[in-house]
Amino acid sequence: MNDTVIKDGVTPAEIASYLRRHPAFLHDYPDLALTLLPPREEGKTTSLASYQLDVLRDKNRELGRRLTELVNIAGENEQLVQRVHALNVSLMREPTLAGSVRRIVAGLREDFSTDFVRLVLLRADADLPAADWLIVQPQGVAALPEFAEFFNSGEALCGRLQSEKLDFLFGAQADDVRSSALLPLNDGAAPLGMLAIGSGDTNRFHPGMGTLFLKLIAETVSAGIARFPARG
Repeated sequence: MNDTVIKDGVTPAEIASYLRRHPAFLHDYPDLALTLLPPREEGKTTSLASYQLDVLRDKNRELGRRLTELVNIAGENEQLVQRVHALNVSLMREPTLAGSVRRIVAGLREDFSTDFVRLVLLRADADLPAADWLIVQPQGVAALPEFAEFFNSGEALCGRLQSEKLDFLFGAQADDVRSSALLPLNDGAAPLGMLAIGSGDTNRFHPGMGTLFLKLIAETVSAGIARFPARG
């Protein structure tokens, strides 16, 4: 007889489902508790009660492991919130556009431990500093066709960027960037530019990661830049 199908076509899975719906089954048929054979290691005997206790212990260990993971994640998220808040406060205190963009890059490098940072602004301004981390494109989005889809989506882009994007953003350091986060910067509906964060770690940024804190950083940076009117 096929051991996956019992009398009248009833399967073991159906029996298991029935027992889950009727947890008091052994109370009504106590003799079965004496005949059921719980799983055991070779050479060792065990009772149904001890087997149930082992199962509960395994479940408790798994729940403890998951709880530890959640506590660790909560701690990491709290630190990120504090860092984003600190960046926000520091930008509010900067009296100039030049000071703001310097504070943005310094904050990302120091507080968020980023390997590479590039700030792309779609505006020219006499107050902007000359720096390798700042790219100015006053002709706007139309002058950056390789980023057209990114600007149209308005969403953060994480993972390994295409070579033309890497070359534009990181130049001679492009080969050292293994993963990136590209964030749109906007003043309302108007694009201000983009913020690129690169890492030498392939797994630092990936398409499936959460982007909540990246979006908060992008909004903070956007607000810090947009409060200064453009100057020719």
